[in-house]
Amino acid sequence: MAESEADTPSTPIEFESKYFEFDGVRLPPFCRGKMEEIANFSLRSSDIWIVTYPKSGTSLLQEVVYLVSQGADPDEIGLMNIDEQLPVLEYPQPGLDIIQHLNQGSRRVIYMARNPKDLVVSYYQFHRSLRTMSYRGTFQEFCRRFMNDKLGYGSWFEHVQEFWEHRMDSNVLFLKYEDMYKDLGTLVEQLARFLGVSCDKAQLEGMVESCNQLIEQCCNSEALSMCRGRVGLWKDIFTVSMNEKFDAVYRQKMGKSDLTFDFCL
Repeated sequence: MAESEADTPSTPIEFESKYFEFDGVRLPPFCRGKMEEIANFSLRSSDIWIVTYPKSGTSLLQEVVYLVSQGADPDEIGLMNIDEQLPVLEYPQPGLDIIQHLNQGSRRVIYMARNPKDLVVSYYQFHRSLRTMSYRGTFQEFCRRFMNDKLGYGSWFEHVQEFWEHRMDSNVLFLKYEDMYKDLGTLVEQLARFLGVSCDKAQLEGMVESCNQLIEQCCNSEALSMCRGRVGLWKDIFTVSMNEKFDAVYRQKMGKSDLTFDFCL
């Protein structure tokens, strides 16, 4: 049920104080003390980078990339800690420690974007579930913070547009989260080609089926009553007024971009 915008409380001071800034970007508390080391991290020609704004399907993309590149079994992936195979740079563990010892393909960037309405709902639910952030404000307030670039990891609008501008670069693959549900076969084929994985039609179909199994496992394992991974999530919580405000901000900040999203399937 959508929340009323009447009597919307302000975000607690305790929540605001958990953020810190590094080079003008607001970051969550677990990044403290790590950014200098990350800034000085030496890039290698063997690197493959998975880049997303938070709650854009990052963990699922990690698993799909690992499956396509390694030919792994989806059930085995479900049992492993994927962060040990494709570690997140800023996470406390395993983070940079394990990255120093990995050897991957050629230096490429896989970027995934998700429609911002579903993303902000998933981000809100995620913040409410984290003890480190302890967000207890309403969705209306959280959404306003998102629209005003006041959440961790900076502006989603700037983030996606920066990578969209590089979508034609030979070392960048720009993907959309919704295509995992809309056109998984094409997405897997793009990934395989980008990663240099040779496969015939039967092998590709097998990879698509395995990736589809991963997606189903992700949704079925969702502990919350509201599955944060589905497309069209936003319609369960946005009020008409909030949707109108969001659309206005979206047009203002994305009006010059030809990047489009599926907001429902």
